[in-house]
Order: sequence, then structure tokens, then C-alpha cells
Amino acid sequence: MSKWDKLLTKICSLSRDLRFDELCKVLEGCGYKMNVPKGGSSHYTFRKPGCQPITIPKHEPIKRVYVEMVKQVVESEGDNDENAE
Repeated sequence: MSKWDKLLTKICSLSRDLRFDELCKVLEGCGYKMNVPKGGSSHYTFRKPGCQPITIPKHEPIKRVYVEMVKQVVESEGDNDENAE
């Protein structure tokens, strides 16, 4: 199993030990672009054309609600991949 697959499995199982960088990696892998906050905010916004923006604060540990948001993105991307085949 590759590192990418392990990371996706970790997200889909709603693991409590995820880091902000791991969520960024997955979102960017799904086509989202990270917007760096201005004015000292810790909330990063990820945008993708045709999709709702996702805002995640850069705090450790990551709260479950943000992991669930990323899980929904991963699942929807999986559905899109299946439809493309």
C-alpha cells in the first residue's frame, strides 16, 4: 500500500492523529488551491472551481469536523473517478 493510499485510509477512518499538512496534501491532490490567510489569521481556505471552498484552521490536533469535510471531498473525487471510467 502506497503512502497516498495509507493517508486516504487514515482520513476515511476519521483518524484523530492527522496533521494540517496531511489534509493540505490530500486537498491539493484533489485539485484544490490553498489560499494563505492575511492579517495573521490561522484559517486557510482551499478553493476549486465548481466546488464549495473549504476553510481549515492550522491548529493541532485537527478537529474531527474538518477531517469529515476532507473525507467528503475524497469520497466525491472517488465517485467522479468511477464515473469517468
